[in-house]
Order: sequence, then structure tokens, then C-alpha cells
Amino acid sequence: MTGEAAPVAGPDLAVVAFTGRATLPWLRVLRPGFRHCFVLLRTRGQWLYYDPMAHYTLASVIGAYPLLGLLRVFRGQGCRVRLARPRVPPPRALAWRPYTCVEAAKRVLGLREPWVFTPWQLYRRLGRRRPGGV
Repeated sequence: MTGEAAPVAGPDLAVVAFTGRATLPWLRVLRPGFRHCFVLLRTRGQWLYYDPMAHYTLASVIGAYPLLGLLRVFRGQGCRVRLARPRVPPPRALAWRPYTCVEAAKRVLGLREPWVFTPWQLYRRLGRRRPGGV
């Protein structure tokens, strides 16, 4: 044992899920069906559930599941989903933003989109394909 930490493997795929459930009254001003988002990240075949809520962020390994089965489960729960390839952006500080599910999702995806604020905007942005990434 050398005392060195093993390199951390970054996620190779993300499923961003969007839901219309709103636990806070002020979220009801957002587009129906797009009031919250959360991310599933795949690393070494295991999925991490990452749900940044207003009062608490839940992160939990949920196991190894085939992508299509996972998509079927979340779509069956009424979620809209988008696939994304997480990346590590250049090491530059980002502008300060309010902590929201969208901002947390953008950061975990390595997505620099300063004008994307709402789940609907993120859903639309992830629907556009760019060469070499999200």
C-alpha cells in the first residue's frame, strides 16, 4: 500500500430527468412538466442518482442497470429524459448563480450555459446536439 488514492473515474453517460412535481409553491410558476430535474450518472457500469433539491441534495449509488431499463422506469414515472455526455470543462471559475436543480445539473454535466436557468431551458439545450459533447 503506497498511500496514493486510486484515480477517480468520471461518468461516461448521464440521464437527465425532468418532472412536473413541485413541492414548493413558487415552483408552480415554471412550465408544467418541467419544474424539477435530477441526474443519473453512469460510472464503471454503476448508476449514481443525484437529486439536487431546494432543501437537500440526495446522492446515492443505485446499482448496475441497463440503460433502456432505466429509461423505461423513469419515463414510466412520468419523467421526460435526455441523454448527455458529462465532460470536464476548462478550469475557469463560473459566475455565481443561485443554487437550483438546473445549476447543479449543469455543473455535474460540465455544461457552461450562462443563459439556461429553468428545467425547460435545460431540456431544450440538451436536445440540441453539438459536435464532441453535450
